[in-house]
Amino acid sequence: MQEKEVDPRLRVIGEKIKKLRLQKGYSSYENFAFDNGLPRVGYGRHEKGSNLTMASLLRIADIHNITLREFFSDIDV
Repeated sequence: MQEKEVDPRLRVIGEKIKKLRLQKGYSSYENFAFDNGLPRVGYGRHEKGSNLTMASLLRIADIHNITLREFFSDIDV
């Protein structure tokens, strides 16, 4: 079975999510997810560019104390 191609815009969003985690000092997405009450598998998928809900994106923004405008400020999607 052929795996679906990830939308490049979702990949960029996933990279931003990962960058924010690393800025918080977490080398492991699993530890970050656990410490913030997020499902580890789902969070890992978000960093890889899987489709995520607005609720998930808002939760991630809240964890980092940023607005969606700030989240997308340096992303050209």
